[in-house]
Amino acid sequence: MKERIEKLFADQRSQSEFGKPLEALPANEQIRLKSQVYKTITKDLWIGTFHALCARILRFDIEKFQNRNGRKWNRNFSIFDESDAQSLVKEIVTQKLNLDDKKFDPKSVRYAISNAKNKSLSPQDFENEQPNYRGRVIANVYSVYQDTLAANNALDFDDLILTPVQLFRQNEQVRGYWHKRFRHILVDEYQDTNRTQYDLIRLLVTNGEDSPTFDNWEHRSVFVVGDADQSIYSFRAADFTILMNFQGDFGDRLPDDDTRTMVKLEENYRSTENILAVANHLIENNTERIDKVLKPTRGEGESVYVYRADDETAEAEFVVNQIRQLESKHPELHYGKFAILYRTNAQSRAFEESLVRWGVPYKVVGGLRFYDRKEIKDVLGYLRAIANPFDTVSLLRVINTPRRGIGKATIDSLVKAAQELDQPLWEILTDETSVKTLAGRSAKAVIGFAQILQKWRGQLDALPANEIVQGVLEDSGYMQDLKVQGTEEAEDRLGNVNELYNAVLQFEEDNEDTSLIAFLASASLSSDLDNLEEEVTRVSLMTLHSSKGLEFPVVFLVGLEQGLFPNYRSMEDPAALEEERRLCYVGITRAQERLFISHARERRLYGNREPASPSLFLAELPKELIESNVATAIPTRLTKSIAAVRRNKSEASSLPNTHENDWSVGDRLVHKAFGTGEVTHIFGAGNKICLAVKFPGMGQKIIDPKLTPLERVE
Repeated sequence: MKERIEKLFADQRSQSEFGKPLEALPANEQIRLKSQVYKTITKDLWIGTFHALCARILRFDIEKFQNRNGRKWNRNFSIFDESDAQSLVKEIVTQKLNLDDKKFDPKSVRYAISNAKNKSLSPQDFENEQPNYRGRVIANVYSVYQDTLAANNALDFDDLILTPVQLFRQNEQVRGYWHKRFRHILVDEYQDTNRTQYDLIRLLVTNGEDSPTFDNWEHRSVFVVGDADQSIYSFRAADFTILMNFQGDFGDRLPDDDTRTMVKLEENYRSTENILAVANHLIENNTERIDKVLKPTRGEGESVYVYRADDETAEAEFVVNQIRQLESKHPELHYGKFAILYRTNAQSRAFEESLVRWGVPYKVVGGLRFYDRKEIKDVLGYLRAIANPFDTVSLLRVINTPRRGIGKATIDSLVKAAQELDQPLWEILTDETSVKTLAGRSAKAVIGFAQILQKWRGQLDALPANEIVQGVLEDSGYMQDLKVQGTEEAEDRLGNVNELYNAVLQFEEDNEDTSLIAFLASASLSSDLDNLEEEVTRVSLMTLHSSKGLEFPVVFLVGLEQGLFPNYRSMEDPAALEEERRLCYVGITRAQERLFISHARERRLYGNREPASPSLFLAELPKELIESNVATAIPTRLTKSIAAVRRNKSEASSLPNTHENDWSVGDRLVHKAFGTGEVTHIFGAGNKICLAVKFPGMGQKIIDPKLTPLERVE
């Protein structure tokens, strides 16, 4: 992004000085103009993720912060990844607090803590919100967890944003400095921000004033880009209402037609006209959105094709056959141009089996990431322990990796002594007398381990990261251990460790700060999802959540069935159903040229084969733009119900097996709480039906007419 900004400004200067685009100038002139732009514009520009920028702020000012328990951190803090955080919470639950891990599952406790941090809640704030015993116990785990992080001089990913927010609230001088430092703030994907990120933005922009009353906009701006229709991460605490409220927080609060502080970007350069029309028709059914219509800049394109299969195997065979046929007929469509998108990971199995059967190369996007692999975490454990010896979690990870004869009993003895003396484990490890007393026959190995870390810790300020990494890999015996194993797995691990070293070299080429601490911050913040560019000739399989931000010429959107997509949990929650619809909208708009949508008449779920009903989203697609293998693949909407053509009362009374609860799409009714509404969808048949009813001002509700008194409106 920084390079693109430099090029834009250099182009501008080139046109101004020479009347030519930058590329038309000699190489030395291009370098001169880019250098000018760097010195005057981009050198002091901060560009990065929330986590990266906040980590950078904390490297300056974290020593000015203390939490409510008086705990403090210093600027060489470690950043614990999710695996480290999970391990720490598990230790607190099962060992420190001796809780029943069946009642207080460490993973669910960790999720609750993360969710609290993303809502800007401290342990005390979180406890105040808890009405029951379980919540208060989790609040206690949260408090102990924070104290343990502080004792390790460590932060988790959520802390990287929450801690600056708490610091800015706590220290007016620090907040004022960063308020002056960042006069112009741009946030992309604003619909995916959570409450803590919003608090950070607001504090930086207004210097702590209430957003609606802040009016000191001279030489200052906040600019956000987002699409409420693509908000699909509520499970990560993303809150799209933050985007919806931007006009009230920072804008002129005028209607869309009059506002000068909101610009709708409605031209779409990705998809054909038909694909966009299908997406527009679908998303119009949501009530919580900023009104907009995607406008095509490309031609009409092919109709969207909806396929009804007998079961999930037939669905997979259809998809793979279409891929093979299109790939053979169109030379420009190699396998990397195709994507199969599904709601849940479990759906991939049938497609993988079919792809293997037909010899079609594929990859599942979202597999184990580079920095999640064991060997990479081991090497980073060494490096973290060198950079921050108070990081006990990293010390314990590598003290006997590779095996050097330090057993669990010895490690437990060392850890227990450190806890009872209230000292960091590192201070015990570096005291030879203590080690010889506690470690017995393992003392020599423990002392040798500590000496390796001390040796390279002494070189932190003198050597670049790559030399330290190289030395640690040699001295620790880690590389030699992998070489001696001689297995294919060990060879793969060896290749990954070598690739980590390549990453260090690349980091040093791209950054002025080549220190180990700087590299570790970069590695911790890496979001190295599977790189689609590495294997461009493979079909991509992924969940819809993983597909956001990507695009493919041909997309297969599969499994559109009630209870699967939308999922069962959303059926009685209008807000959740709208998010499911946004997820479908995201899937549709990944397609550039062709879109195929499929569903099955029956599907194996939890070991049993069950009949499947078409997704209500299929009924919301414009029929004139849809082709299908069977007419009934697309449920009729508005003029017909899924079960029957609309009948009046006199007709209904003359039909056999007719029930008082018979309803049709288009019926109007009165609900005691929601008022008058109109039936838009009917799920099920006979006595087992549910109604989707749209109530003006209330949105869409799903109602069981057998359980809820409803009055028809003639």
